[in-house]
Amino acid sequence: MASLKEVRGRIQSVSSTQQITKAMKMVAAAKLRRAQDNIMRMRPYAQRLNSILANLSQGNAEDSVTGEYGVVREVRRVLIIAVTSDRGLAGAFNSNIFKATNALIQERYADLAAAGNVRVMAIGRKAHDYFGRRGLLVGNHTNVFTNLSFDTVRVAAEEAMDAFRAGQYDQVVLVYNEFKNVATQIIRTEQLLPILPPEAPANAATTSNLDYIFEPSKEEIVLTLIPTSLKIQLYKAVLESNASEHGARMTAMDKATENAGELLKALKLTYNRGRQAAITNEILEIVGGAEALAASR
Repeated sequence: MASLKEVRGRIQSVSSTQQITKAMKMVAAAKLRRAQDNIMRMRPYAQRLNSILANLSQGNAEDSVTGEYGVVREVRRVLIIAVTSDRGLAGAFNSNIFKATNALIQERYADLAAAGNVRVMAIGRKAHDYFGRRGLLVGNHTNVFTNLSFDTVRVAAEEAMDAFRAGQYDQVVLVYNEFKNVATQIIRTEQLLPILPPEAPANAATTSNLDYIFEPSKEEIVLTLIPTSLKIQLYKAVLESNASEHGARMTAMDKATENAGELLKALKLTYNRGRQAAITNEILEIVGGAEALAASR
């Protein structure tokens, strides 16, 4: 059994840890509000952009896949963009991305991976470290969350787009956490390149009857929107991941604070029992000594 001094030291240590986790929870909650506002503003824009592409593609299915970003080739080399965080202490947030990426490689690209034709572009330091140790890493985008903005994400998107156009990769897949609520993050696996034909909106029958005047041509508009849409798609995924990270960290720190409280109760109970036992032993020793002294007289 641990001594009272050791138990007292553990109580102080757990109490300090509880204060840290409580502070981290509050910081994560403050950051989550900002990140949630950002993604809530981005979602309608991204959805509207996809809707515009769908409307422009009505009547000609090839418009949605024309140009160099829609070229479908035999899949021989694959690039996976894995979005994680820069820091840990967020529960299973990062490990879920690792598991999903590994599962994707094993289930869909096992033969290509065995031939060394699968590479991972890491957005976030945790993915950079994880896939770097496994020899799959390409590119360095660990500074995205330091100053999160469209410009910083655009660099990564353009790198993937240029590599696809140059024929370095035949397919680009995106793996990230989608923000649902504070306690729930959903792993999403989406094909970024070659671009898939956008889904027609629910009111396609209505919009297809409208007479549009295109200036410049319809083809030029589509080809201009496609690169922008790809960059927005990656930026939205990073914003989703950022909000999910803070939600996961807030949940993890809340649980850690509760666990620290339960551990403190157990330690204090153990300490009080040990102290009572020590006091009882001292009383018994005093009484025993007194009786021995009285008997010697």
